Amino acid sequence: MPVIKVEDIAHVRFAAPDFAAMRGFLEDFGMTVFEHGGRLYGKGSDGRPFVHVTEPGEAKFLSVGLRAETLGDLDRLAASEGAIVENLDEPGGGKIVRLTDPDGYGVEVVAGQAKSEVSFPFSDQPRNTAAAKPRFRSTVRLDAAPAHVRRIGHAVLKVRDFRASEAWYKQRFGFLTSDEVEAAKDVPLGAFMRCDRGDKPADHHTIFLAQLPGELGLLHAAFEVANLDDLMLGHQYLKAKKRQPAWGVGRHIMGSQIFDYWKDPFGNELEHWTDGDLFIADDPPQKQPMSALLAVQWGSPHPMLAGKRPPPPGLIAFFTALQIRLRRLFGRQSKELSA
Repeated sequence: MPVIKVEDIAHVRFAAPDFAAMRGFLEDFGMTVFEHGGRLYGKGSDGRPFVHVTEPGEAKFLSVGLRAETLGDLDRLAASEGAIVENLDEPGGGKIVRLTDPDGYGVEVVAGQAKSEVSFPFSDQPRNTAAAKPRFRSTVRLDAAPAHVRRIGHAVLKVRDFRASEAWYKQRFGFLTSDEVEAAKDVPLGAFMRCDRGDKPADHHTIFLAQLPGELGLLHAAFEVANLDDLMLGHQYLKAKKRQPAWGVGRHIMGSQIFDYWKDPFGNELEHWTDGDLFIADDPPQKQPMSALLAVQWGSPHPMLAGKRPPPPGLIAFFTALQIRLRRLFGRQSKELSA
């Protein structure tokens, strides 16, 4: 049994040397932005006090926030980890337990935050299809504007040792595997993991841990928007503002989201998404090849595959599997020498 079962992701936290630059991007991205206590905050329309935090300092990713269901959960987690429950001196108040995962990422578990009123600034309109035509004698007229961030949905972390990180997150927070991704047979590189909410629907993934080549860091953080029209208006708006695109628009395989990725002024990647999969705790885990991670059901190809002579997906998977096997081998040898 895990120590607790978190109910969702709460926020992501960064450091940046220029609040004005970050504010401009977050507003273009579709958040409500404000400063408080020397920090910059972005919030959505779900009533949560914030979903994005920027501290002053050298540009880097600092931590991911997870939301516990009760203050009692924080007490249990703190007792298990030898940590303390602190007052959260940020908008919304509440309590927090601060941990560090195996790769040095901060993990901030919060509970008891105050919520404000939920709003729906961009509503769903009737949509005509070949099978049904509910929109009759009315037109579609959309105003140019940023997308409307509803909430934060997930974060993707690069890790050194997927199995070690997977165990750490599952043992403490009760995550369940939705899809495990293999670079080769029996060579897992990561997993899309969701919250265990029993019979309540949970997003296909709240955390994706990925053992991939290159430096550690946050691969991206993802924010839900109202619907496809909202996402496409956001895409058009960010493009008009000459923001840096990263990948999109398209529809993923694992999770099924329609996605659109952009980079902030400091190189952090943020995603707009809509229409993702939902599961309950009883839904079994699946295994998928690395090709399903790189492929799309429709839309823009993955940036690694978008050039004039893209490498074959099988070759990418081969070298990823080789890297993982070599790390395993050297890890075993290091343990044997130290024994």
